[in-house]
Amino acid sequence: MSTEEQPGETSASQAGPELARAVLDAARARRQAAAPQRRTRSGNDAADAAAGGGGRRLRGYSGPGPDPRDPQAFGDVLARLVKARGWQKPAAEATVFGAWERVVGPDIAKHSRPLKLDDGELTVEAESTAWATQLRLLAASLLQRIAAEVGHNVVRKLHIHGPAAPSWSRGPRRVRGRGPRDTYG
Repeated sequence: MSTEEQPGETSASQAGPELARAVLDAARARRQAAAPQRRTRSGNDAADAAAGGGGRRLRGYSGPGPDPRDPQAFGDVLARLVKARGWQKPAAEATVFGAWERVVGPDIAKHSRPLKLDDGELTVEAESTAWATQLRLLAASLLQRIAAEVGHNVVRKLHIHGPAAPSWSRGPRRVRGRGPRDTYG
């Protein structure tokens, strides 16, 4: 190239590699003139490139603050999954059984246990008939506690039973027939 030719100009005297170099230089000059200047940490592109920064950043995510790529708490991820899949009602029903002590309190949980939950009707077994009577008197407040803990309309009605009587119809000491009649007095 002669001294009076600009990088963007080509002459007829150039051929082959010189022509290719001139066209490439012209394209680079146009690109640098049209491209907006990037901000870098030091403001010196050559120093950043020499320091190994390369001047390249991920686009769309920069700076402090929350980012979708940040690690998430397991409980938050699980809550989003339950909501996305529509598992709120089964999860609430499972909470009644899994966290019975937290739902009704430690005193009541010590003397009762939930048996089944069908269509919003919870069956509870008390350890004695006295506790069954007490729980029947507390049924309204138990329903309020359950609704406050797991949500409304999960449990709408309580069925409270006393302990099941032991069955002696099977076992190692079972005797065929009616058995002796003087057993109870």
